[in-house]
Amino acid sequence: MIHVRTSIERPDADIVARLGVFSAATIHEAQGRKGALSHRIKPLADSMEFCGPAVTVQASPGDNIMVQVGISYAAPGDVVVVAAGELAHSGSFGDVLATAAQSKGLAAFVTDSGVRDSNDIRAMGFPVFSGSVSIEGTVKETLGTVNEPLVVGGQLVYPGDILKGDADGIVVVRKAEAEAVIDLCQQREDNEDVLRARHRAQEGSVVELHGLVEKLKTKGLVVEV
Repeated sequence: MIHVRTSIERPDADIVARLGVFSAATIHEAQGRKGALSHRIKPLADSMEFCGPAVTVQASPGDNIMVQVGISYAAPGDVVVVAAGELAHSGSFGDVLATAAQSKGLAAFVTDSGVRDSNDIRAMGFPVFSGSVSIEGTVKETLGTVNEPLVVGGQLVYPGDILKGDADGIVVVRKAEAEAVIDLCQQREDNEDVLRARHRAQEGSVVELHGLVEKLKTKGLVVEV
């Protein structure tokens, strides 16, 4: 079998940059409330965020040999995303690999497993999102795959899909849908700008401005004065 595929179709850098200005939550909502990775996968620091094409790595639980292989074959701007069976108590990535990834110009590292050396990584500022922080080490024994479709955080991710992560979590966008999602995100942002302005001006109550009056009436909401 082929373990590593080095040739993947990445989205244009311009598309990644334009999508990256929106939050993960906005993207998730705009594309129909889909694509959110498990809430358990969070950044080591709230200030960490990224947007980039996925280099997918299938690793075995408690084993980080393929993590190192994936980083070796990733290109600048890529997000290395690792599915490792959600063995959250394994620290499969630390400051040495973070240094390697940052030095290569990678956009981020994502895993459903654990990471360690968290304070050092925070000081580096390299975006790392993980299922846990754990000191327990890993072995380097079992081969997996790089740049094959995989399921991570409950989402199917294809090589070249765009991942956006921030303090709220991570969302995946199919490469072929990215342009349309950007337009939908902008529409949502424009609408919310108007809504925020109307709230500041106190033009009405929350239920009025959010168009909930008729819905609440239909559902039989009773308000006692």
